[in-house]
Amino acid sequence: MINNYKSIVIKIGSSSIVNSSTKKIKSNWLIKLCEDIANLHKSKKIVIVCSGAIALGSKIIKNQKSLRRLENKQAAAAAGQIELAHQWKLKLKKYNIDAAQLLLTLDDSEIRRRYLNARKTIDALHKNNIIPIINENDTVATEEIRFGDNDRLAARVSQMINADLLILLSDIDGLYSSNPIKDKNAAKIKRVRKIDDYIEKMASSKSSNFGSGGMTTKIIAAKICMSNGCATIITSSNKKRPLLDIKFENSTIFYAKTSLQSSRKQWLLNHLHPSGSVVVDDGAHKAIIQNKSLLPAGIMELKGRFKRGDVITILNSKNAKIGIGVSAYDINDAKKIIGKKTRDISQILGYEGRDEMIHKDDLVKISQ
Repeated sequence: MINNYKSIVIKIGSSSIVNSSTKKIKSNWLIKLCEDIANLHKSKKIVIVCSGAIALGSKIIKNQKSLRRLENKQAAAAAGQIELAHQWKLKLKKYNIDAAQLLLTLDDSEIRRRYLNARKTIDALHKNNIIPIINENDTVATEEIRFGDNDRLAARVSQMINADLLILLSDIDGLYSSNPIKDKNAAKIKRVRKIDDYIEKMASSKSSNFGSGGMTTKIIAAKICMSNGCATIITSSNKKRPLLDIKFENSTIFYAKTSLQSSRKQWLLNHLHPSGSVVVDDGAHKAIIQNKSLLPAGIMELKGRFKRGDVITILNSKNAKIGIGVSAYDINDAKKIIGKKTRDISQILGYEGRDEMIHKDDLVKISQ
């Protein structure tokens, strides 16, 4: 089922790799997984996104109740990450494969320069036949900048390297119509070609209770990947061959869309935390639909705090999201020129600025 894909990101949840009782690595399972990875590595580019650092490190935190506090979770992550990386190095070395550790934060995928640097690093590792092992950098991330789950991190990494398949290894073998633990009549959805309200409702927290991110974040990850030409498979890690035994019967596959946007526009479209937003009038809304740039004259209101080069959301007069793009001005200068004619901008600001608030090449429209 996965043989036709050339570039694969494999995401492993904490419950798959760490024993919840002993807080130790499931060593035998990891060896089996690495054997599968070794087989795939012969003909494919492989990237691992692995959770489990906090779970591994939690056993050496003296007061277990204190793990509810962010700083103690970060301390557990710091202690556990070194063990997690060590285990990957040992197990992959059995198959003569070298591993490298990358710790990323949300900013590394949201800030274009850092995004490109991370992509170049992963590319260099692949050229040297090294498998990257990626986790979120929990020791420096705060609540505001955390992905909050490695499902979305894996999706952003998939987008970053132009992967054609994301595999989400979990404790459930796919998407069900309702929670299969509570509902014996729950039906598994084996193939998904479009994520609509019906699919998202199935994945709601009320109908799923699996992993730290749950099924909801897995659907969000699949949605990001589908729009970037990358298929997604949700499957159970509890198989004799965790990867090579993946079949339609024991998984859900989300098929990729065939029409792709440029890599820059893909990056914009999947931005998780824009820095602000602009509210536009009906004329500007019509111009955006016609793939034109957003001019200051069509902006009615500004929200948030953003700098030049930040990603901001475009809202219509009813506050519905109609686009996303890169601002040519910071919030202070933008306040001075909204609603003004293009010919007046330089006189208002005292310098020769851009004619557009968001140029059409830096703008992605969102269908309503």
